[in-house]
Amino acid sequence: MQETPEVQKEATIKSVAPNTASARDEDDEAQAAAKRAKKILIRREGMVRGRVPWLDRRNVRTWRHAVQAVFVLLNVYLCTQFYFWVRYYETGGESLKVARPAGVEGWLPIAGLMNLKYTLLTFKIPPIHIAAMFLLIAFLLISVLFKKSFCSWLCPVGTLSEVLWRLGQKLFGRNLPVPRWLDISLRALKYLLLAFFLWIVVTVSAEEIMAFMGSEYGLIVDVKMLDFFRYISNVVLITLIVLIVGSVFIKNSWCRYLCPYGALLGVISMVSPFKIRRDAEACIDCAKCAKACPAQLPVDTKLQIRSAECTACLSCVSVCPAKDALQLSLRPDKKTAVNGDAQGIARRWSKRALSGAMVTLLLIVVVGGIIAAAKLTGHWQTPIPEAVYKELIPNARDLGHP
Repeated sequence: MQETPEVQKEATIKSVAPNTASARDEDDEAQAAAKRAKKILIRREGMVRGRVPWLDRRNVRTWRHAVQAVFVLLNVYLCTQFYFWVRYYETGGESLKVARPAGVEGWLPIAGLMNLKYTLLTFKIPPIHIAAMFLLIAFLLISVLFKKSFCSWLCPVGTLSEVLWRLGQKLFGRNLPVPRWLDISLRALKYLLLAFFLWIVVTVSAEEIMAFMGSEYGLIVDVKMLDFFRYISNVVLITLIVLIVGSVFIKNSWCRYLCPYGALLGVISMVSPFKIRRDAEACIDCAKCAKACPAQLPVDTKLQIRSAECTACLSCVSVCPAKDALQLSLRPDKKTAVNGDAQGIARRWSKRALSGAMVTLLLIVVVGGIIAAAKLTGHWQTPIPEAVYKELIPNARDLGHP
Protein backbone atom coordinates (compact mmCIF):
# COMPACT_ATOMS: atom_id res chain seq x y z
CA MET A 1 0.00 0.00 0.00
CA GLN A 2 1.33 3.41 -0.95
CA GLU A 3 2.09 5.81 1.94
CA THR A 4 0.29 9.14 2.07
CA PRO A 5 2.34 12.39 2.00
CA GLU A 6 1.50 12.97 5.66
CA VAL A 7 2.90 9.60 6.70
CA GLN A 8 6.03 10.14 4.63
CA LYS A 9 6.55 13.57 6.29
CA GLU A 10 6.14 12.09 9.77
CA ALA A 11 8.66 9.34 9.00
CA THR A 12 11.14 11.89 7.70
CA ILE A 13 10.84 13.97 10.90
CA LYS A 14 11.38 10.87 13.05
CA SER A 15 14.49 9.91 11.10
CA VAL A 16 15.97 13.41 11.24
CA ALA A 17 15.15 14.09 14.90
CA PRO A 18 17.63 11.57 16.36
CA ASN A 19 20.39 12.98 14.16
CA THR A 20 19.57 16.54 15.28
CA ALA A 21 19.47 15.53 18.93
CA SER A 22 22.76 13.68 18.51
CA ALA A 23 24.38 16.74 16.94
CA ARG A 24 23.09 18.93 19.75
CA ASP A 25 24.50 16.54 22.35
CA GLU A 26 27.86 16.59 20.60
CA ASP A 27 27.86 20.42 20.62
CA ASP A 28 27.01 20.48 24.32
CA GLU A 29 29.78 18.02 25.07
CA ALA A 30 32.24 20.07 23.03
CA GLN A 31 31.28 23.24 24.90
CA ALA A 32 31.56 21.49 28.26
CA ALA A 33 34.97 20.14 27.29
CA ALA A 34 36.09 23.63 26.30
CA LYS A 35 35.01 24.97 29.67
CA ARG A 36 36.82 22.16 31.45
CA ALA A 37 40.01 22.78 29.49
CA LYS A 38 42.65 24.31 31.73
CA LYS A 39 44.40 27.49 30.68
CA ILE A 40 48.16 27.76 30.81
CA LEU A 41 49.16 29.14 34.21
CA ILE A 42 52.05 31.61 34.20
CA ARG A 43 52.69 31.77 37.93
CA ARG A 44 53.37 35.08 39.68
CA GLU A 45 56.92 35.67 40.82
CA GLY A 46 57.58 34.91 44.47
CA MET A 47 54.62 32.56 44.96
CA VAL A 48 55.31 29.84 47.55
CA ARG A 49 52.57 27.27 48.16
CA GLY A 50 49.98 29.47 46.55
CA ARG A 51 50.89 32.78 48.18
CA VAL A 52 53.59 35.44 48.36
CA PRO A 53 55.59 35.26 51.64
CA TRP A 54 54.66 37.83 54.27
CA LEU A 55 58.00 39.69 54.20
CA ASP A 56 58.28 39.72 50.41
CA ARG A 57 58.04 43.29 49.09
CA ARG A 58 55.67 42.02 46.38
CA ASN A 59 53.06 41.01 48.97
CA VAL A 60 50.40 43.72 48.66
CA ARG A 61 48.73 42.67 51.92
CA THR A 62 51.96 43.32 53.82
CA TRP A 63 52.08 46.90 52.56
CA ARG A 64 48.42 47.52 53.31
CA HIS A 65 48.56 46.07 56.81
CA ALA A 66 51.70 48.11 57.54
CA VAL A 67 49.94 51.31 56.46
CA GLN A 68 46.88 50.36 58.52
CA ALA A 69 49.01 49.76 61.62
CA VAL A 70 50.86 53.07 61.24
CA PHE A 71 47.64 55.01 60.75
CA VAL A 72 45.95 53.35 63.75
CA LEU A 73 48.96 54.22 65.94
CA LEU A 74 48.91 57.78 64.58
CA ASN A 75 45.23 58.15 65.48
CA VAL A 76 45.80 56.70 68.94
CA TYR A 77 48.61 59.23 69.45
CA LEU A 78 46.48 62.15 68.21
CA CYS A 79 43.47 61.16 70.33
CA THR A 80 45.63 60.68 73.43
CA GLN A 81 47.30 64.05 72.98
CA PHE A 82 43.93 65.68 72.39
CA TYR A 83 42.57 64.11 75.59
CA PHE A 84 45.46 65.54 77.65
CA TRP A 85 45.00 68.91 75.94
CA VAL A 86 41.33 68.95 76.97
CA ARG A 87 42.15 67.78 80.52
CA TYR A 88 44.57 70.68 80.98
CA TYR A 89 41.69 73.14 80.66
CA GLU A 90 39.22 70.99 82.59
CA THR A 91 41.60 70.86 85.57
CA GLY A 92 42.29 74.58 85.49
CA GLY A 93 45.88 74.11 84.32
CA GLU A 94 46.84 71.56 86.97
CA SER A 95 47.47 68.64 84.57
CA LEU A 96 49.95 68.08 81.77
CA LYS A 97 49.94 70.84 79.15
CA VAL A 98 50.32 69.73 75.53
CA ALA A 99 49.70 71.37 72.18
CA ARG A 100 46.37 70.90 70.46
CA PRO A 101 46.78 68.31 67.65
CA ALA A 102 44.97 69.74 64.62
CA GLY A 103 45.02 66.30 62.96
CA VAL A 104 42.25 65.17 65.31
CA GLU A 105 39.88 67.18 63.11
CA GLY A 106 40.00 64.29 60.68
CA TRP A 107 37.22 62.92 62.91
CA LEU A 108 35.03 65.94 61.99
CA PRO A 109 33.92 65.17 58.41
CA ILE A 110 30.76 67.32 58.65
CA ALA A 111 32.84 70.33 59.70
CA GLY A 112 35.15 69.54 56.79
CA LEU A 113 32.23 69.47 54.35
CA MET A 114 30.81 72.73 55.68
CA ASN A 115 34.18 74.47 55.44
CA LEU A 116 34.69 73.11 51.93
CA LYS A 117 31.34 74.51 50.86
CA TYR A 118 32.20 77.86 52.45
CA THR A 119 35.49 77.96 50.53
CA LEU A 120 33.82 77.07 47.22
CA LEU A 121 31.17 79.76 47.70
CA THR A 122 33.37 82.59 48.96
CA PHE A 123 36.84 81.66 47.67
CA LYS A 124 38.03 82.25 51.23
CA ILE A 125 39.56 79.73 53.60
CA PRO A 126 37.65 79.68 56.91
CA PRO A 127 39.73 79.92 60.10
CA ILE A 128 37.83 77.49 62.37
CA HIS A 129 38.58 73.73 62.15
CA ILE A 130 40.35 74.25 58.85
CA ALA A 131 42.40 71.05 59.21
CA ALA A 132 39.11 69.11 58.88
CA MET A 133 38.64 70.57 55.40
CA PHE A 134 42.18 69.85 54.22
CA LEU A 135 42.04 66.27 55.48
CA LEU A 136 38.67 65.80 53.74
CA ILE A 137 40.19 67.14 50.52
CA ALA A 138 43.07 64.67 50.87
CA PHE A 139 40.72 61.73 51.34
CA LEU A 140 38.48 62.83 48.45
CA LEU A 141 41.53 63.18 46.20
CA ILE A 142 42.67 59.68 47.19
CA SER A 143 39.26 58.36 46.10
CA VAL A 144 39.44 60.20 42.79
CA LEU A 145 42.85 58.72 42.07
CA PHE A 146 42.98 55.30 43.73
CA LYS A 147 39.38 54.18 44.34
CA LYS A 148 38.01 54.03 47.89
CA SER A 149 41.43 53.07 49.27
CA PHE A 150 41.02 55.38 52.27
CA CYS A 151 38.56 52.87 53.74
CA SER A 152 40.83 49.82 53.48
CA TRP A 153 44.24 51.47 53.90
CA LEU A 154 43.85 54.46 56.22
CA CYS A 155 40.54 54.48 58.11
CA PRO A 156 41.02 53.15 61.68
CA VAL A 157 37.34 52.15 61.85
CA GLY A 158 37.78 50.16 58.65
CA THR A 159 40.86 48.50 60.14
CA LEU A 160 38.97 47.58 63.31
CA SER A 161 36.10 46.20 61.23
CA GLU A 162 38.51 44.02 59.25
CA VAL A 163 40.14 42.73 62.43
CA LEU A 164 36.73 41.79 63.80
CA TRP A 165 35.51 39.80 60.79
CA ARG A 166 38.87 38.04 60.48
CA LEU A 167 38.51 37.15 64.16
CA GLY A 168 35.11 35.73 63.34
CA GLN A 169 36.67 33.56 60.64
CA LYS A 170 39.25 32.26 63.10
CA LEU A 171 36.70 31.50 65.79
CA PHE A 172 33.87 30.08 63.69
CA GLY A 173 35.58 29.06 60.46
CA ARG A 174 33.52 31.44 58.34
CA ASN A 175 31.51 34.66 58.27
CA LEU A 176 27.78 34.71 57.79
CA PRO A 177 26.74 35.10 54.14
CA VAL A 178 24.17 37.82 53.50
CA PRO A 179 21.55 37.04 50.80
CA ARG A 180 21.99 39.28 47.77
CA TRP A 181 18.53 40.87 48.07
CA LEU A 182 19.14 41.74 51.72
CA ASP A 183 22.70 42.90 51.06
CA ILE A 184 21.53 45.38 48.42
CA SER A 185 18.73 46.65 50.66
CA LEU A 186 21.06 47.18 53.62
CA ARG A 187 23.67 48.93 51.48
CA ALA A 188 21.06 51.56 50.66
CA LEU A 189 21.10 52.69 54.31
CA LYS A 190 24.50 54.36 54.09
CA TYR A 191 23.44 56.28 51.00
CA LEU A 192 20.31 57.47 52.79
CA LEU A 193 22.49 58.68 55.67
CA LEU A 194 24.83 60.36 53.19
CA ALA A 195 21.88 62.10 51.54
CA PHE A 196 20.71 63.35 54.95
CA PHE A 197 24.10 64.88 55.85
CA LEU A 198 24.57 66.33 52.37
CA TRP A 199 21.12 67.90 52.63
CA ILE A 200 22.18 69.59 55.87
CA VAL A 201 25.35 70.97 54.26
CA VAL A 202 23.73 71.97 50.97
CA THR A 203 20.84 73.86 52.57
CA VAL A 204 22.98 76.15 54.78
CA SER A 205 24.44 79.37 53.42
CA ALA A 206 28.03 80.56 53.75
CA GLU A 207 26.94 83.05 56.40
CA GLU A 208 25.20 80.33 58.40
CA ILE A 209 28.27 78.12 58.18
CA MET A 210 30.50 80.87 59.55
CA ALA A 211 27.97 81.68 62.26
CA PHE A 212 27.89 78.05 63.37
CA MET A 213 31.68 77.67 63.32
CA GLY A 214 32.06 80.88 65.31
CA SER A 215 29.50 79.91 67.94
CA GLU A 216 30.56 78.57 71.32
CA TYR A 217 29.44 75.10 70.28
CA GLY A 218 31.24 75.31 66.93
CA LEU A 219 34.50 76.48 68.47
CA ILE A 220 34.78 73.34 70.60
CA VAL A 221 32.84 70.84 68.49
CA ASP A 222 35.95 68.66 68.65
CA VAL A 223 35.67 68.60 72.44
CA LYS A 224 31.97 67.73 72.13
CA MET A 225 33.00 64.82 69.94
CA LEU A 226 35.37 63.59 72.65
CA ASP A 227 32.67 63.94 75.30
CA PHE A 228 30.30 61.89 73.13
CA PHE A 229 32.57 58.88 73.74
CA ARG A 230 33.69 59.78 77.28
CA TYR A 231 30.15 60.16 78.59
CA ILE A 232 28.49 57.65 76.32
CA SER A 233 24.78 56.97 76.81
CA ASN A 234 23.35 53.51 77.31
CA VAL A 235 21.62 53.63 73.92
CA VAL A 236 24.83 54.51 72.10
CA LEU A 237 26.80 51.93 74.08
CA ILE A 238 24.33 49.17 73.19
CA THR A 239 24.42 50.28 69.56
CA LEU A 240 28.22 50.10 69.50
CA ILE A 241 28.18 46.63 71.07
CA VAL A 242 25.69 45.43 68.45
CA LEU A 243 27.87 46.86 65.67
CA ILE A 244 31.01 45.25 67.09
CA VAL A 245 29.38 41.85 67.50
CA GLY A 246 27.80 42.16 64.06
CA SER A 247 31.21 42.88 62.54
CA VAL A 248 32.51 39.59 63.93
CA PHE A 249 29.89 37.64 62.00
CA ILE A 250 29.37 39.84 58.90
CA LYS A 251 32.28 41.26 56.94
CA ASN A 252 32.62 45.02 57.35
CA SER A 253 29.03 45.40 58.52
CA TRP A 254 29.43 49.05 59.60
CA CYS A 255 31.46 50.07 56.54
CA ARG A 256 29.26 48.18 54.11
CA TYR A 257 25.85 49.18 55.39
CA LEU A 258 25.98 52.29 57.58
CA CYS A 259 29.04 54.48 56.99
CA PRO A 260 27.99 57.68 55.14
CA TYR A 261 31.63 58.77 54.82
CA GLY A 262 32.43 55.57 52.95
CA ALA A 263 29.34 56.10 50.79
CA LEU A 264 30.60 59.56 49.79
CA LEU A 265 34.08 58.27 48.98
CA GLY A 266 32.57 55.37 47.04
CA VAL A 267 30.52 57.69 44.82
CA ILE A 268 33.59 59.86 44.21
CA SER A 269 35.71 56.79 43.44
CA MET A 270 33.55 55.94 40.44
CA VAL A 271 35.60 58.43 38.38
CA SER A 272 38.94 56.92 39.38
CA PRO A 273 41.13 55.91 36.40
CA PHE A 274 42.63 53.12 38.51
CA LYS A 275 40.43 50.05 38.90
CA ILE A 276 40.81 46.37 39.67
CA ARG A 277 41.26 44.91 36.18
CA ARG A 278 41.38 41.31 35.03
CA ASP A 279 43.23 40.03 31.97
CA ALA A 280 41.08 37.29 30.47
CA GLU A 281 44.06 35.67 28.71
CA ALA A 282 46.24 35.48 31.81
CA CYS A 283 43.35 34.48 34.11
CA ILE A 284 42.94 30.73 34.72
CA ASP A 285 39.36 31.09 36.04
CA CYS A 286 40.15 29.74 39.50
CA ALA A 287 37.69 32.22 41.14
CA LYS A 288 40.00 32.70 44.14
CA CYS A 289 39.70 36.48 43.71
CA ALA A 290 35.91 36.50 44.10
CA LYS A 291 36.13 34.33 47.22
CA ALA A 292 38.70 36.69 48.76
CA CYS A 293 36.77 39.90 48.03
CA PRO A 294 35.25 41.22 51.30
CA ALA A 295 32.73 43.26 49.29
CA GLN A 296 31.47 40.10 47.52
CA LEU A 297 32.17 41.54 44.07
CA PRO A 298 32.28 39.21 41.02
CA VAL A 299 35.95 39.88 40.31
CA ASP A 300 36.36 36.57 38.48
CA THR A 301 33.80 37.41 35.78
CA LYS A 302 34.42 41.12 35.14
CA LEU A 303 37.23 42.68 33.12
CA GLN A 304 37.13 45.71 35.43
CA ILE A 305 35.41 46.50 38.72
CA ARG A 306 33.48 49.75 38.53
CA SER A 307 31.51 49.26 41.76
CA ALA A 308 31.46 51.96 44.42
CA GLU A 309 31.86 49.13 46.95
CA CYS A 310 35.43 48.37 45.83
CA THR A 311 37.88 49.67 48.45
CA ALA A 312 41.06 48.75 46.53
CA CYS A 313 42.07 46.52 49.44
CA LEU A 314 43.82 44.28 46.90
CA SER A 315 42.70 41.12 48.71
CA CYS A 316 41.73 39.71 45.32
CA VAL A 317 45.13 40.59 43.86
CA SER A 318 46.99 39.02 46.78
CA VAL A 319 45.48 35.56 46.19
CA CYS A 320 45.66 35.54 42.39
CA PRO A 321 48.20 32.88 41.30
CA ALA A 322 48.54 34.05 37.67
CA LYS A 323 51.04 36.67 36.55
CA ASP A 324 49.44 39.89 35.28
CA ALA A 325 45.95 38.40 35.58
CA LEU A 326 44.62 40.81 38.22
CA GLN A 327 45.83 44.19 39.38
CA LEU A 328 44.94 47.73 40.35
CA SER A 329 45.77 49.56 37.17
CA LEU A 330 44.95 51.97 34.39
CA ARG A 331 43.42 50.71 31.15
CA PRO A 332 45.67 48.13 29.48
CA ASP A 333 47.46 48.75 26.20
CA LYS A 334 45.60 47.48 23.13
CA LYS A 335 48.40 45.08 22.23
CA THR A 336 47.07 41.60 21.56
CA ALA A 337 48.20 38.51 23.44
CA VAL A 338 46.94 34.97 23.93
CA ASN A 339 46.88 32.62 26.89
CA GLY A 340 50.42 31.47 27.57
CA ASP A 341 52.06 34.50 25.94
CA ALA A 342 53.57 35.88 29.15
CA GLN A 343 55.66 38.55 27.43
CA GLY A 344 52.75 39.78 25.33
CA ILE A 345 50.46 40.03 28.34
CA ALA A 346 53.17 41.79 30.36
CA ARG A 347 53.61 44.40 27.62
CA ARG A 348 49.88 45.05 27.75
CA TRP A 349 50.11 46.07 31.42
CA SER A 350 53.57 47.67 31.40
CA LYS A 351 53.74 50.86 33.54
CA ARG A 352 50.00 50.74 34.20
CA ALA A 353 49.63 48.67 37.38
CA LEU A 354 50.19 49.79 40.97
CA SER A 355 52.08 47.56 43.38
CA GLY A 356 51.48 47.60 47.11
CA ALA A 357 54.64 49.65 47.58
CA MET A 358 53.51 52.19 44.98
CA VAL A 359 50.05 52.57 46.54
CA THR A 360 51.73 53.16 49.90
CA LEU A 361 54.03 55.81 48.45
CA LEU A 362 51.23 57.60 46.61
CA LEU A 363 49.01 57.70 49.70
CA ILE A 364 51.87 59.24 51.68
CA VAL A 365 52.50 61.79 48.93
CA VAL A 366 48.85 62.84 48.66
CA VAL A 367 48.05 63.06 52.38
CA GLY A 368 51.46 64.35 53.42
CA GLY A 369 51.57 66.86 50.57
CA ILE A 370 48.19 68.41 51.40
CA ILE A 371 49.00 68.60 55.12
CA ALA A 372 52.38 70.17 54.34
CA ALA A 373 50.75 72.71 52.02
CA ALA A 374 48.19 73.63 54.70
CA LYS A 375 50.91 74.10 57.32
CA LEU A 376 53.20 76.12 55.05
CA THR A 377 50.37 78.49 54.14
CA GLY A 378 49.29 78.89 57.76
CA HIS A 379 45.97 77.09 57.29
CA TRP A 380 46.31 74.13 59.64
CA GLN A 381 45.90 75.21 63.26
CA THR A 382 42.67 76.86 64.43
CA PRO A 383 43.65 80.33 65.77
CA ILE A 384 41.45 80.45 68.88
CA PRO A 385 42.85 82.39 71.88
CA GLU A 386 43.73 80.28 74.93
CA ALA A 387 41.40 82.41 77.08
CA VAL A 388 38.44 81.18 75.00
CA TYR A 389 39.41 77.56 75.60
CA LYS A 390 39.80 78.22 79.33
CA GLU A 391 36.26 79.54 79.42
CA LEU A 392 34.49 77.06 77.14
CA ILE A 393 36.11 73.66 77.65
CA PRO A 394 35.30 73.25 81.39
CA ASN A 395 31.64 73.89 80.53
CA ALA A 396 31.55 71.91 77.27
CA ARG A 397 28.96 69.42 78.49
CA ASP A 398 26.49 72.23 79.15
CA LEU A 399 26.72 73.68 75.65
CA GLY A 400 23.90 72.66 73.31
CA HIS A 401 23.76 72.70 69.55
CA PRO A 402 22.81 76.21 68.32
